Amino acid sequence: MNESLRVAGLAGVDPHDDARAVHAWRWMQWALFALSLLAIPAFYFELAAAAGFHLAGRALYACMSAGFAAVLVRMACLSRKPRRFLTRNGYDVLIALAAAGGVAWGMAPWSSAEWVLRILFVGLVAVRIVASLQGFFSPGRLWLLLIAAAILLACAGAGFYWLEPGVHTYGEGIWLAFESSATVGYGDMAPTTPASRVFAAFVVLLGYGLLSLVFASIAAIFVEREERILRREMHRDIKALRGEIAALRKDVQARGGETRVADPP
Repeated sequence: MNESLRVAGLAGVDPHDDARAVHAWRWMQWALFALSLLAIPAFYFELAAAAGFHLAGRALYACMSAGFAAVLVRMACLSRKPRRFLTRNGYDVLIALAAAGGVAWGMAPWSSAEWVLRILFVGLVAVRIVASLQGFFSPGRLWLLLIAAAILLACAGAGFYWLEPGVHTYGEGIWLAFESSATVGYGDMAPTTPASRVFAAFVVLLGYGLLSLVFASIAAIFVEREERILRREMHRDIKALRGEIAALRKDVQARGGETRVADPP
């Protein structure tokens, strides 16, 4: 983890900690990532309380909180300094507590304050997900980014198909997801309910991020190609320069020997 994540409370396990803790964290961090994804359906199940999904949303929040707590407790038991580990991962502790609070939150329709708290919680989880994947989605992995973009578009289309009354087919959901993520705004379709509008906000943010990474990866391909040509030319010039230096050194040594031979005794 880099310094910014350490300061933010997402530092993971200290590399100098117990070897068992270091080894376990390689798998536990992906368990936390999977648990973080539960916040997304839980949020929308809560919004769909009238359709009978309210209890399912709270169950997901409970599973998320219990899962985070179990992972953190397990890692603290393996660490030589459990208190330091929990301090280094205070962000995950906060998410576990917030998810536990989600179990006791009221039913929709929510007040303005509850809307703010819920969106802040989902934002915290989104940052946690991005932090988990930042090393995985490097700019050089264009194929992986394209697959992620396709999965995001497919999931967003399904989300709009479920949440937006004006979307009557899955294809229309895909189209609305594309309009939202690309921010083209043709105006033929638009989110109309609070749930679909919040969903659209997250789709726009994720779309911005993925599109930026895709374009950066494409640019990196061309830049890398140019850099590869420049490196070959530079190596060739350095090799020629070394040859010239070696020839000059031999010439200087030869001239020095001739001078010593010519000097009188």
